[in-house]
Amino acid sequence: MADEAQIPTEDLAQLLTRLKDKHKVSESEIARRIDVSPATVNNWVHRKRGTGRGPNPEKLKALHRAFPDFSEDEIFAAAGRKTPGPLAPEAEERILGLVRELTAEQQQFTETQLRALVEGNRSTRS
Repeated sequence: MADEAQIPTEDLAQLLTRLKDKHKVSESEIARRIDVSPATVNNWVHRKRGTGRGPNPEKLKALHRAFPDFSEDEIFAAAGRKTPGPLAPEAEERILGLVRELTAEQQQFTETQLRALVEGNRSTRS
């Protein structure tokens, strides 16, 4: 089935090992390119995620930008996350415009819902 092809066959540690081998780079070099500490990359390689929340999505995107032959989808899947969709500036402004028209209570409720959606994207693995 097509869905089975999308099941990640490697986790982030394995992907980083493959990346290091392919590009002949160290953990320190990866860290430098995506603006994190070498200890952070080392934690990912050794499957130590600290807070349990996993890598910051912006750092996963930075990993793709630094090593574009590894797709965002591939990197996010290896990290156990869903890939965030793009948000055009116009769409962002429309969303903010809608939120500005809500009452304070509605804004709090909406923020809670958005946080729940984001949390659901943090792990695609059961």
